[in-house]
Amino acid sequence: MEATPMKRIGVISTAVMFLFLGNTARGYPQQEQQKDQQGKEQSKEKSKEKGKSDKQSKDKNQQQDQNKQRQQQDQNKQRQQQDQNKQRQQQDQNKQRQQQDQKKQQQQQDQNKQRQQQDQNKQRQQQDQNKQQQQDQKKQQQQQDQNKQRQQQDQNKQRQQQDQNKQRQQQDQNKQRQQQDQNKQQQQQDQNKQRQQQDQNKQRQQQDQNKQRQQQDQNKQRQQQDQNKQRQQQDQNKQRQQQANRPSQKDQHGQGPEQRAAWQQNRARSWQSEHRTWQQRGGYNGYRIPDDRYRGHFGRDHRFRIYSLPVVIVGGYSRFQFGGFWFGLVDPWPEYWSDNWYENDDVYIEYYDGGYYLQNHRHPGVRVSITVYVN
Repeated sequence: MEATPMKRIGVISTAVMFLFLGNTARGYPQQEQQKDQQGKEQSKEKSKEKGKSDKQSKDKNQQQDQNKQRQQQDQNKQRQQQDQNKQRQQQDQNKQRQQQDQKKQQQQQDQNKQRQQQDQNKQRQQQDQNKQQQQDQKKQQQQQDQNKQRQQQDQNKQRQQQDQNKQRQQQDQNKQRQQQDQNKQQQQQDQNKQRQQQDQNKQRQQQDQNKQRQQQDQNKQRQQQDQNKQRQQQDQNKQRQQQANRPSQKDQHGQGPEQRAAWQQNRARSWQSEHRTWQQRGGYNGYRIPDDRYRGHFGRDHRFRIYSLPVVIVGGYSRFQFGGFWFGLVDPWPEYWSDNWYENDDVYIEYYDGGYYLQNHRHPGVRVSITVYVN
């Protein structure tokens, strides 16, 4: 606002000076004009700068006023929020107090109800006890009455029983007398029979003694004959065993046609019904392999195939040699084994339940009875 009058004064002064000195200073008109223009421009710039500074100060003042208002609003909001929070806290405290009061009232009511219930239960129990006592008294009275009746009945029964016993005793005495008379008669008859029987027994004993003497003589003769027959049979068996233990020239090692035929000949038709264990045969009575030899060469850990062993035919039956001993089958081999089991199946010799058996690894649990030969 102060820049405009100054500008007017400068313009007027320059115009007066220009008119006053127009005649004298015609030589300097252009310089004066330039000066005037520069002054105008400077004044304009100053006015602009002042305007800007005024605006900036106004803007700052306005911004400060706005900030103060905002701060005041924020403070007011905070105060309102604090007041609301205080109110809420107060309300919550009031609610808690009310809740606690209600809980206390409820607890008091529950306690009162429990006490009432307990009192009622005690009264009921007392009533039940009284009823039970009354019932017990009635039962006792009834029991006493029943006991009296039973005692009376028992007394009556005892009296009747005594009367019956007296009658029975009288009857028994009469029977005993009759029985004694009969026994005397029977004893007399038995004595007579015993005498007759003794006489007959003496005659029979004499006859039996004569028969025993004759029987003893006959038995001695038969024993003598049996002993002679046994000796002859033993001599024949020894000869047969010697012949059987000596393989004939026809007997061969290996698996020839004759041995295959012998193996097939020993095949069972129904092994379950044809085979017998050594226990069923009365026990094993053949040669027994020493324990150290058995552990080293026999048992399920020492398997072999008969095809690879020396085999001979003795009396139409095959024998094979293994572990330094000869073995012969006593049982027929099962019909469900393969035709060439002695060539392809692994077998082993086992001592089981007092005897020796041949077992096929393909058919566990099936034991074929065998016997052991030293030579």
